[in-house]
Amino acid sequence: MAVEILMPALSPTMEEGTLAKWLVKEGDAVKSGQIIAEIETDKATMEFEAVDEGTIGKLLIAEGTAGVKVNTPIAMLLEDGDAADAKPAAAVVAAPVVAAPVAVAAVAAPVAAKAGGARVFASPLARRIAAEKGLDLTAIKGSGPHGRIVRADVEGAKAAAPVAAVAAAPVQAPMAAVAAASGPSTETVLKTYADRPFEEIALNGMRKTIAARLTEAKQTVPHFYLRRDIELDALMAFRGQLNAKLEARGVKLSVNDFIIKACALALQQVPAANAVWAGDRVLQFKKSDVAVAVAIEGGLFTPVLKDAEAKSLSALSAEMKDLAKRARDRKLAPHEYQGGSFAISNLGMFGIDNFDAIINPPHAAILAVGAGVAKPIVKDGAVVVGTVMSVTLSVDHRVIDGALGAQLLTAIKDNLENPLAMLA
Repeated sequence: MAVEILMPALSPTMEEGTLAKWLVKEGDAVKSGQIIAEIETDKATMEFEAVDEGTIGKLLIAEGTAGVKVNTPIAMLLEDGDAADAKPAAAVVAAPVVAAPVAVAAVAAPVAAKAGGARVFASPLARRIAAEKGLDLTAIKGSGPHGRIVRADVEGAKAAAPVAAVAAAPVQAPMAAVAAASGPSTETVLKTYADRPFEEIALNGMRKTIAARLTEAKQTVPHFYLRRDIELDALMAFRGQLNAKLEARGVKLSVNDFIIKACALALQQVPAANAVWAGDRVLQFKKSDVAVAVAIEGGLFTPVLKDAEAKSLSALSAEMKDLAKRARDRKLAPHEYQGGSFAISNLGMFGIDNFDAIINPPHAAILAVGAGVAKPIVKDGAVVVGTVMSVTLSVDHRVIDGALGAQLLTAIKDNLENPLAMLA
């Protein structure tokens, strides 16, 4: 019986994707692990692997088709002896799969749940034979790729008492669209501007995700804001000295590199603030995983620098440059932009003096960084000109109270105003 290959969920936020390119054609034989398509998600273009072996019977979705919903059949896979017009087996909806750095496991193969939440991978033919013989798949060891149960495994197994049907893994409910109550309807807006020339720009997956997530964040996360001015003169002088020494190695540190390091150390100095909201509990972390917003065409990424407190400034600089470049090329894997407990959004390079950033759940805080500008400051009773950077810490009050947030921001300020101490 033919098997439907379904549009996979290649990231936790993916609801639909674009089938960018087929790498196989009808009649091609495919093996488990073979890359068969390239799929554009809301964040990146990912490779899609086959799980089952067989022959491509029919491509159901054409190249370049956008808006293909997750779990929509995109192709038919024929097993040995199947005719080209064979009817598909009942579609099995698998749990969303998180993409690996290079290749992504497809969700075409049916998946059963083991006790304790683990999953059992089995080919459709093996599953049918097991059902006929009354076999419990969770008790069978698979000999196929990655431990997948294949026909030979179930044919040689002894029949057992019939097992209850395993419920399909629950499908993550589609992300709620931006609430209609948050503004006038599409029809109302179109009527309002009917007599004015305009161009309609369709929302891509990334823009839809940003709109939905940030609307949800602003409406459901109790934000409060803390602001400080940070004097940068000592940092600028220290940075100049370091860059002069590092020039021979081709290393040039940016102010943003110091900010990342300062925040990572501050999360260690105020460990109670190194946490995220987890619905009915708070998760507090031992390491400082800091996300940094990177603007790209049509949206943004927040790649995460893990264990940032333990890395040198030059290592952070090199890693950030690599992540930013691959973010703009949309080559980041999901594990590189998911996670972290704290984020940085720096608009200083665009000349913005100060702003308030929206928290990206489940993070508990985000630091909005403005430009360093010359301002009059008072030192030892005299007014002098210094370079001052304004920052705003947006905080989730469910995780971090006012006093704790103030301690965190003070630690960030102290680290930046005493940069030599960050190397101790």
